[in-house]
Amino acid sequence: MLFAGAAHAQTQSPTGAQAQRAPEAQQQASPRPSGPLQQKVAPGLARYTDEVLFGEVWPGAGLSPRDRSLAVISALIATNKPAQLQGHLGRALANGVTPVEASGALTHLAFYAGWPSAVSALEVYDRLYTARNVDVAVLQAAVPTLPPSSPEAAEGRSVTLQVGTVAPKFTNLTDRVIDADLWRRSDLSVRDRSLVTIAALMAMGDADLLEPYLRRGVGAGLTRDQIAEALTHLAFYAGWGKATKALAVVSRTLGAEGSR
Repeated sequence: MLFAGAAHAQTQSPTGAQAQRAPEAQQQASPRPSGPLQQKVAPGLARYTDEVLFGEVWPGAGLSPRDRSLAVISALIATNKPAQLQGHLGRALANGVTPVEASGALTHLAFYAGWPSAVSALEVYDRLYTARNVDVAVLQAAVPTLPPSSPEAAEGRSVTLQVGTVAPKFTNLTDRVIDADLWRRSDLSVRDRSLVTIAALMAMGDADLLEPYLRRGVGAGLTRDQIAEALTHLAFYAGWGKATKALAVVSRTLGAEGSR
């Protein structure tokens, strides 16, 4: 009888009241970003997830969805959170981050967050690339080299030179591998590489190291407001305290001089 009734209902034009209730029922049935577990165990968290994080922050006009995704996956890789990375890597690809750029960020973060964090993300990348039928042959292609680094990069090197007499090998690796090679890889632009680095350092709580990367990012096309928006977004993924410290460095370093 139930199926017969349903079939019969499909042949009838809905009344005004039924037509009004239908969109409401569909809205209630649509999945919420928080998911059933949050809604069951921590309804307050679910409300903030739905209304603030995904209802207000992610759609915010201050930064493109692509850049937001690039910053978020960088923070998740840097803090070794592969379970959360799975969904956000898929969102990043949907938001316009290319597989070449996503893999470039992973390579970059091996140096800034450590090899274990990067290696922990490999299986997530592999599963998602397989599910999305990503042509991994594209990732094997040689990466052209970008022009030499900008003057802003010299500020970061000056810090390294201070430990040159203590750790000459570290200084050599920084100059030869990080500055002359990694930062010149074209799988990420210098602008995006700066955003990835800023996001990772903020997420790991290394706000005291941000200054040269903030200046380099602005020199490469990031604006002060975009950096501030990225760090505001990452407060939800790395914590309010880390965002507060990082934004204080942005204010002190860029202030009125950072391009808006």
